[in-house]
Amino acid sequence: MNDGLFTANNVWMMICTALVFFMHLGFSFLEIGLTRQKNTINILFKNLFIICAGLLLYYIAGFNLMYPGDFNGVLGFAGFGIEAPANGMTAEYAPSGGYTYWTDFLFQGMFAATAATIVSGAVAERIKIGGFMIFTVIYVGLIYPIVGSWQWGGGFLSTLGNEVNAAGELVKEAGFHDFAGSTLVHSVGGWAALVAVYLLGPRIGKFDENGETFAIPGHNIPIATAGVLILWLGWFGFNGGSVLSADPGGTSLVLVTTSLAAAAGGIAAFIFSFILYKNLDLTMFLNGILGGLVGITAGADLMSPNEAIIIGALAGILVVGAVALIDKIKLDDPVGAIAVHLICGVWGTLAVGFLGTKAGGSQILYQLAGIVIIGIFCSLTTFIILFTLKKTVGIRVSREEELEGLDLHEHGMDAYPDFRLNQH
Repeated sequence: MNDGLFTANNVWMMICTALVFFMHLGFSFLEIGLTRQKNTINILFKNLFIICAGLLLYYIAGFNLMYPGDFNGVLGFAGFGIEAPANGMTAEYAPSGGYTYWTDFLFQGMFAATAATIVSGAVAERIKIGGFMIFTVIYVGLIYPIVGSWQWGGGFLSTLGNEVNAAGELVKEAGFHDFAGSTLVHSVGGWAALVAVYLLGPRIGKFDENGETFAIPGHNIPIATAGVLILWLGWFGFNGGSVLSADPGGTSLVLVTTSLAAAAGGIAAFIFSFILYKNLDLTMFLNGILGGLVGITAGADLMSPNEAIIIGALAGILVVGAVALIDKIKLDDPVGAIAVHLICGVWGTLAVGFLGTKAGGSQILYQLAGIVIIGIFCSLTTFIILFTLKKTVGIRVSREEELEGLDLHEHGMDAYPDFRLNQH
């Protein structure tokens, strides 16, 4: 690889790293916009903690857990900290893309914090900040990189169905496929969010004793809308960077399929919501866009534009149905994180077996196996972590703290001191 191509690839990967970093502002805006103003500081604090702690944890151990080199396909560890190999500043470091070791670490590190950010939105307005921070350290520092190693680190999911000859040479490459993380990032966060919401219970006033559901409106829908647009922009780095090079054909296709799926998800969600509820719900439109983005992430590199639209549209419909189902079973998810990241993450991962260049009966089975294995592992580990915290330090704030707001009780400050309203 010549120096010019190496530099171009490395610059593209650094741009994508910056775009994925920018997504954390999008998540923050979305979460504060869809919740009440009395919890704004709390949500912003959690999101800042996630990205700062996530990067440090990924440096300390996560990167070498996720990419341990030669290992048994289930669990490996290449040591603490990061130190570039002798060829770490040359094209030979990453043959698939040709970029530096340092760029690889930072790009992958930006992904690591996203899983905990998904949980942050689902548990908003009633979780203790201390308990959440402990959970984040364990989940981002340990659970996420272990799951990632099973596929992106060369683990057992990446080799499912592979066939080798007597000489040990690969003659058929199959395996679970998750291009940029519909399951490995979004569902990893979604399964944790589902378990966390169940253990925490709903916010005060969400459901009454008769089982009736009440909407708790967010305080700043314009900010939430800005958050979704920022996330869409960031997804160009999330999916575009997952090509692992500046290859013109690969990156262009991925950006097209990503955008078409997002647009189709938004349109399908607001139309389906209008059919069901006879109103043009902006929040459904927003979550439909995100659902389309999550859905296409597993197979953005394999799909045609038409297939991307199908995946996005079905994701948008699924978001609306999932939000209704989650309310019906009395789970309280203030931002729709479970519907968007878990349900659409599962759909997008399965879609690789039904649509695109890898579609086929065997691929469906590989995709399903990955979903089930990761779902069980993430749900079980999340339950163990949070149930232990619940029985020891506690994970739910008091009734008084919840009614008066976490900003006041957890942080001693107000995001809008000149416009404080009684929002009990």
